[in-house]
Amino acid sequence: MQVCRDCIRNMTGYTPGEQPRDRSYVKLNTNENPYPPSPQIRETIANFALQHMRLYPEPTALQVREEAAHLYGFQPDNIICGNGSDDLLTMAVRTFVDQGGCLGCFTPSYSLYPVLAQIQGAETIQIPLENDFTMPPLETILKDTSECNVFFLTRPNAPTGNNFCKEKVAELCQHFKGIVWIDEAYADFAADNCIEYAKHFSNVIVSRSFSKSYSLAGIRFGLAFGQTEHIHQMMKVKDSYNVNALTQKIALAALQDQNHMQTNVARICATRRRVAQRLEESGFTVLPSEANFLLAKPPVPAQKLLRKLREEGILVRYFDNPLTADYIRITVGTDEEMDYLLAKSKQIVDGEKA
Repeated sequence: MQVCRDCIRNMTGYTPGEQPRDRSYVKLNTNENPYPPSPQIRETIANFALQHMRLYPEPTALQVREEAAHLYGFQPDNIICGNGSDDLLTMAVRTFVDQGGCLGCFTPSYSLYPVLAQIQGAETIQIPLENDFTMPPLETILKDTSECNVFFLTRPNAPTGNNFCKEKVAELCQHFKGIVWIDEAYADFAADNCIEYAKHFSNVIVSRSFSKSYSLAGIRFGLAFGQTEHIHQMMKVKDSYNVNALTQKIALAALQDQNHMQTNVARICATRRRVAQRLEESGFTVLPSEANFLLAKPPVPAQKLLRKLREEGILVRYFDNPLTADYIRITVGTDEEMDYLLAKSKQIVDGEKA
């Protein structure tokens, strides 16, 4: 007797970035922040009463929602919290996409979107980006996704790092018939963002992650902002106590120390600019990035460079997509880590050319 659903049996599942344990690596493959989170978090953890562990957490993370509402100019009812932004994406698919339905997204983009559709027993309509990684014409997007209930748009995009034109995103929000979910996991590293679209458009939801700019990938926390009705429906399908009590306290402390987050972001952006320039001087083609990573086309085969860097103790990431097959993605680490990457990359490239 076969008990597993066919859609689960036939799917591959999401492949996370490598988290090796065999040796020490310069880990530039999963876009983690190289700097520690706010020092206030250490105090928060130290003062967390052990007896609170016996109690269920506040089911909607109300204190965090109130702080985020104050910070971003929303009401708490416009905000939902998740066990990482991936949890929020899962809620979105469960809420807005029927079995047998479909969702839309660009390609290349975050590879979790099609996986969530498969789990739901739904289809994914993937719209290829232009050759320069910009958005295709609005008419193409709307025509190909006319049956989709949700369109996931990552801005800045992953794994490319570029920021789609804000005006074109607004046009999509205005004309798409379903939910436009703007995934802003990397927005704090960018020159602008679309969070106000969650107020101005009745069909827009914007999500944020604490994994990148807040240096909190290990606790899994994210926020989504949208119209009260959409948030209310998502509340129905979330796990009852999806964000644990300690994570709620840590997330609150992080929101209350914006200066620390912004200082780390500024350091990463400065390193990003410097490394992009150095890579270009070594013959790489580097896509302009507004995230905490760079997509770079080396002057040697990308997969060969990937392997040789790994042999040198450096992890970067490769995406087997027609538009990115000649590129590697490099997380921006500390200046010391990036100097090591630059030296080894130049050594490998020079060796291949010799």
